Amino acid sequence: MSHQPLPSNVESVEASPFIKWAGGKHSLLAQFAPHFPPSSSYQRYFEPFVGSAAVFFHLQPTNGYLLDVNPRLIEVYQIVRDDVEELIQQLKQHRNDKDYFYAVRAQDEIALSAVQRAARFIFLNKTCYNGLYRVNRQGQFNVPYGRYKNPRICDESGLRAANRALQNTQLKVADFEVLLNLAQPGDLVYFDPPYEPLSATSSFTSYTTGGFSSEDQRRLAAVFRTLDSRGCLLMLSNSSAPLIYQLYQGYHIHNISARRAINSKPDGRGVILELLVTNFGRTESLSPPARKGEH
Repeated sequence: MSHQPLPSNVESVEASPFIKWAGGKHSLLAQFAPHFPPSSSYQRYFEPFVGSAAVFFHLQPTNGYLLDVNPRLIEVYQIVRDDVEELIQQLKQHRNDKDYFYAVRAQDEIALSAVQRAARFIFLNKTCYNGLYRVNRQGQFNVPYGRYKNPRICDESGLRAANRALQNTQLKVADFEVLLNLAQPGDLVYFDPPYEPLSATSSFTSYTTGGFSSEDQRRLAAVFRTLDSRGCLLMLSNSSAPLIYQLYQGYHIHNISARRAINSKPDGRGVILELLVTNFGRTESLSPPARKGEH
């Protein structure tokens, strides 16, 4: 694997997510910290729902594997790892303008080079509404313009820091079930799937054309249990929906306080309960809390 070397005089900053993502975990890392196993306790690190990769950038494993079913997302990470300087030059050509945004959004991405596609992806992510990534049934990005005054479209130092963190990382377009063929005893796996909705109207699963159903949640729980029996160290984030308590009964369930960042109604952006499930550590809660109107 040949990666592009960085200039020796680049600014040294700590690696962190360079894109926004629905449900990103950057703001929750302080709550996760007590639950991370020491780096000496695992051989390899797997993150099969990469998103913004906040946990990966926090842990910075020496032997990491990032996977996702979204090929455009994985391509962005590949370009940041392998061609970051060319990516930076492409990003510098973009500007925060409504008409320009819609012109770029309407581009045929197939006609672009991989670096141009990655720059387009990051540009749209930084300038669209709430940093949301959503596609229609044809797989076309369809989020409207975000009206930000001065978004940081090209974070040169941040992209270079991400480049350094990704150097020993394998990237793969794959469904999470591929871990059954990859993960071995002593590996750490962090699952951050699209969440099980708390209500019929709160679902957001369209970051890929296929969505993520309750049946997918059950399929994921089966993979979790198989890898547990294999001797992997496992962590999983999800909502506090009753199904999640049911699927992970018997594991350690930790309560996480999260602020809802993507909601069409401002009064729906308050603090909510999320869950962090592990197959190691202590148990905090093994049953769902009573909800309003329940007896």
